[in-house]
Amino acid sequence: MKQFYPDCKLIIFDLDGTLYEDTDHFDYYASLLKEKVANGDQEKFMKDYENMKTGNHAVGIGKAYDVEHDAILTLDPLTLKVTHVQNWDGSEWNSEDVTRTYDRKLAFDFEKMIAIGDGWWLPYSAARHYGVTIEETYHCYTKTKDFMVTDDFQLTKTPGLKEGLQKLKEEAEIVLVTNSEKDDVERLLNELELDDLFPEIVPLAQKPVQTKKIFQDLMKKYGVKAEQTVSIGDNLINEIAPALLLGLKTIYIQPTGIELEHDNLKVVTSLSDVFEAVDEME
Repeated sequence: MKQFYPDCKLIIFDLDGTLYEDTDHFDYYASLLKEKVANGDQEKFMKDYENMKTGNHAVGIGKAYDVEHDAILTLDPLTLKVTHVQNWDGSEWNSEDVTRTYDRKLAFDFEKMIAIGDGWWLPYSAARHYGVTIEETYHCYTKTKDFMVTDDFQLTKTPGLKEGLQKLKEEAEIVLVTNSEKDDVERLLNELELDDLFPEIVPLAQKPVQTKKIFQDLMKKYGVKAEQTVSIGDNLINEIAPALLLGLKTIYIQPTGIELEHDNLKVVTSLSDVFEAVDEME
């Protein structure tokens, strides 16, 4: 970590998409959601989802989906103010309608206003567009989580993951903060052979709503300043933007890159990039 942020004393990790970077479970989730979509719309649902993954749809990671208006929102990632709005078909709202409808910072409740921070939310947004209920999406989500701990699902271990984390523990405190439930976290860490590596785990974190409070509480607990704390994650809205607003350092895992520039932001394609840099420093 010293090669990125020399004064780092506390490192806060995300779990999904960070400590493992597989995406097959998103497709499995989409296949379950498809069965909840009305028969006449199932092909449209899958086509939309595939287009989202390739960047050929208005819905994309880093945006938001307004269920009530069936609208896709482009945001300023630091202020969370709406800068651009599209309908599901990609047609654009005029600036007057954007200003009138979204005249304040968004509040995400993941029922009516959805932050599309990672791959989970692409099929979810498509499902909600096609009339799938919140209860049905949650049922499909729990089935996907159950699938992820079976022999049919194999996590791809990031090269040097365990060794890299052990080295980082020699430099700083490491904490895991995740929206996943405690049982799921324990199963995934066991699958990744990372049991007992994290002295502290915060499950059911309710990111991004509670991100700032959790980070502030952790800094107070460990007696570190914002500039000595690093947030590492793959979700711009959940882990990166709130950390930047608090003055934390950040490492954003994003294979396709990002236009946002910030003095406290480093962008890597994989967590393995961080561990390779640690090895090079030795």
